[in-house]
Amino acid sequence: MFGIAVSVHEYFTLLARLLRSCVTRPFYRRDVVQQMDTIGVASLFIVVLTGLFTGMVLALQSAVEMERFGATIYIGRLVGASTVRELGPVLTALMVTGRAGAGMAAAIGAMRVTEQVDALRTMGVDPIRKLVAPRFLAALIMLPLLTIVADLVAILGGLLIAVVKLDLTAELYMRSVYETLAQTGFVLRYIPIDLIQGLVKPLAFGGIMAVTSCFYGLRTTGGTEGVGRATTQAVVTTSILVLAVDYFLTQILIVLFVG
Repeated sequence: MFGIAVSVHEYFTLLARLLRSCVTRPFYRRDVVQQMDTIGVASLFIVVLTGLFTGMVLALQSAVEMERFGATIYIGRLVGASTVRELGPVLTALMVTGRAGAGMAAAIGAMRVTEQVDALRTMGVDPIRKLVAPRFLAALIMLPLLTIVADLVAILGGLLIAVVKLDLTAELYMRSVYETLAQTGFVLRYIPIDLIQGLVKPLAFGGIMAVTSCFYGLRTTGGTEGVGRATTQAVVTTSILVLAVDYFLTQILIVLFVG
């Protein structure tokens, strides 16, 4: 129990130092761009595949139940709302964690066990500012963008099933998607609720992925075996945090914008 408390303290200490590094000089802009490519562009293919098959399966499974009530015309509403509010942000975060998050933990862990992190300190370079901050900023930028791509592809996947399997017109499906995504809340009457949820959640998930992966990478000990162990811990912990934070964010957003 004491070890868990110490780990939590170290985690939030890292987060505090990281936030300070993001707003004070020097900035490593080139490293941020490089990490944006590693996290975002390199994850694009797997995100597109995830979005496509998620939208197709969601439309196909929903049609089985909705046909009983003659409500297949509302498939677009279900696919659009489910994808943008929940499945898009969560599945994108989990897939990117498995690819880019594991890479962050492994790369920093390898630098840790080969004493490259200590060498940076010896040269007067802050490892948090040099190694963690660029990954954190890149994740904050790229996760929302990747989520938008996943949402769009999922909606198109649902459209494919609606037209080919359910004999719905593309116009009817897309109108149904638009009607559900254009709904606004009582607090922000001119901003769609789903747009807010679709951007807030991946922003939080990106931060969690970067901080957690780098945290375990910096704590790596025990050579190459320790790198593998740290990578596994980073992916598992990040996945659990994403699911837990998703629930609490959903509760908060419902209270704030739905009432």
